Amino acid sequence: MFTRPDLPSSFLFGAATASYQVEGAASEDGRTPCIWDDFAKVPGAVFQGQDGSIAADQYHRYKEDIKLMADLGFQAYRFSVSWSRVLPNGKEKVNPKGIEYYKNLCKELHKYGMKACCTIYHWDMPSEIQKEGGWANRDTAYKLAHLAKVLFSELGDLVDMWITINEAMCITHLGYLLGVHAPGIKDEKQFVNSVHHVNLAHGLIVSEYRKTGLKAPIGITHNLEFPRPATRSEKDKLAAEHHTAVRSGIYMDPIFKKSYPKYTTDELGWQYPIEKGDMDIIGQKIDFLGINYYSEHVVRWSDDKLFNEEMAERWEEKTSGIGWPITPHGLLRLLKWAASETNNETPIYITENGAACDDRLEEDPITKVQSVHDEQRIRYLSEHLNICAEAIKQGVPLKGYFCWSFIDNYEWTHGYTKRFGIVYCDYDTQKRIPKDSAYFMRDIMTGYGD
Repeated sequence: MFTRPDLPSSFLFGAATASYQVEGAASEDGRTPCIWDDFAKVPGAVFQGQDGSIAADQYHRYKEDIKLMADLGFQAYRFSVSWSRVLPNGKEKVNPKGIEYYKNLCKELHKYGMKACCTIYHWDMPSEIQKEGGWANRDTAYKLAHLAKVLFSELGDLVDMWITINEAMCITHLGYLLGVHAPGIKDEKQFVNSVHHVNLAHGLIVSEYRKTGLKAPIGITHNLEFPRPATRSEKDKLAAEHHTAVRSGIYMDPIFKKSYPKYTTDELGWQYPIEKGDMDIIGQKIDFLGINYYSEHVVRWSDDKLFNEEMAERWEEKTSGIGWPITPHGLLRLLKWAASETNNETPIYITENGAACDDRLEEDPITKVQSVHDEQRIRYLSEHLNICAEAIKQGVPLKGYFCWSFIDNYEWTHGYTKRFGIVYCDYDTQKRIPKDSAYFMRDIMTGYGD
């Protein structure tokens, strides 16, 4: 028996996906290539060179998916916009069919009484913009702001909640420093430049939004990391502080403190390409902070590793599909830290939380009904939802929770080998099969439990 989390009646329950991971239709209706189409072609970059050309085919099946979400009881759907679908090649000319798709998506959500939560940028930059330098180029911030302006004008009141950018840390740290995500660059200067330009893009988007008169809340989503030190030693504590500064502080501090962490400027010597007025643009008030959380790191001091920190050994159970430690206790620590960083004045949403498990599709020999008994995912979701309730009890202004993911999809460098969905996607037939976890979430949202 799983304990029902004691969450307020106003708590928002949603499901989440991202355009490149679910839409497919990569060469249909005017869409042009993006950096993930390109990165998938790099030998060894993505499992078996798999890409998002078909994915979960939501571009053609969004009505089916939204009905299923509604049947399960979700109140909101967090989706993202394909930049290349709306503005082919990243140019200024709007693609009518691209805009029409997102209008129809929002209208279908409203048909079932669900909120449309739109993420403006979730990693799929048009290839042409990357050729001009991508996030290392300041102009990219203004180009993304132009996309946002188009979306505000075209979608307007159809969107109930706006997210400027998803996971700046992954965009910059993984894409420009470590080179393990698109565009696959390993260059510290380009990385530092990309950090500031992503932050600037967020601020420019908020500036454009405030001119529109639209009333829906607007915020940003970060996959914040607030690791625990391996021991009580001062060096391990310092390693944890370094980790937090480089993976969270360089994105949070500009918004909430209009500055960058001193560790990065004074000790690492990073020179952010700040121009006059930038920090005021970035530091504008936002209506909420989105947090994506999957697992907590444990770090210790290292004399020779990057940022003088390295991952320490773990004891927790790991998710069967991707091997990430299950650490719901870390979510409470992170939420309390994020609330303190924002002076408890900014509403917080969990905009992604979920687990990739070793899902097995089973068929009843008599009824032929197919199902997935994902007990580990159910435990994962249950434990984290109860942490959400505890965080609220302790004063964190947590307002909602979006489960990642609604459906199995393209998991970036892992291709189609990792399943995060609460709905199983048969990639051969595109059949949707709710897993046990989908029905668990239905019961939680309805209020059932012991």
